[in-house]
Amino acid sequence: MLVGENEIYKYSIDTSDGEKGALKELYFDDEHWTVRYLVVDTHKWLPGRKVLLSPYSIEKLTHDKEKISVSLSTDELENSPSIDMDQTISRKHEMSINKHYGWPYYWVGTGAWGSGMYPTPQSEGTNPEFYNDEPGDDNHLRSTKEISNYHIEANDGEIGHVEDFIFDDETWKLRYFVVDTKNFLPGKKVLLSTEWIDAIHWSDRSVVVNVTKEKIENAPEYLLNEPLTRRFEEDLYTHYGKTGYWKF
Repeated sequence: MLVGENEIYKYSIDTSDGEKGALKELYFDDEHWTVRYLVVDTHKWLPGRKVLLSPYSIEKLTHDKEKISVSLSTDELENSPSIDMDQTISRKHEMSINKHYGWPYYWVGTGAWGSGMYPTPQSEGTNPEFYNDEPGDDNHLRSTKEISNYHIEANDGEIGHVEDFIFDDETWKLRYFVVDTKNFLPGKKVLLSTEWIDAIHWSDRSVVVNVTKEKIENAPEYLLNEPLTRRFEEDLYTHYGKTGYWKF
């Protein structure tokens, strides 16, 4: 199911022993465009503490109850490595978090989640030898909040800004940017696939996409209160002259 990022900020994070936390932020990697961590505020039972949760730990998303159930206890979260949200999350820090919870490294393998496309913990995650790798310097984690309001640069100029993200709640793949074109097309919101991104310029806060302004201007309008159906996706990809990801 495709879900909007802003929508799930309403959801509670429920631990295995009944405590609740609040989702504050998402971190994704800018190579696979996949959500790697949920930043959870545990203010009710760990005042002032924020923890990272991987989709590996999520048992179920209950959309009608606006709840994300995780397999971890409050003790496991309380004893997890501390994080400083004002600092970049290093690969070394990721390794310590994964070791603490017994999660496999998502960056080991050819799939978005190590050896596969879904965040299902593998048996090798419990093998101590799996954690013998030395941390590298590569780190591609980015905050979705960091990219919110970045300008969209089409092939022939600027058009709109990033307002929201849509992800697949099974693979945690970021599928689309929701683009607000109000400075160019009053009130209209459109979708751009992350597959069509050529580059992100962090210095000038812009996202470069390999489509034209005209294509974006005439794209099917995305309505926030309506479900995102496969029919809409098919029309969207047809409009841009692209092949749908579901065909691969």
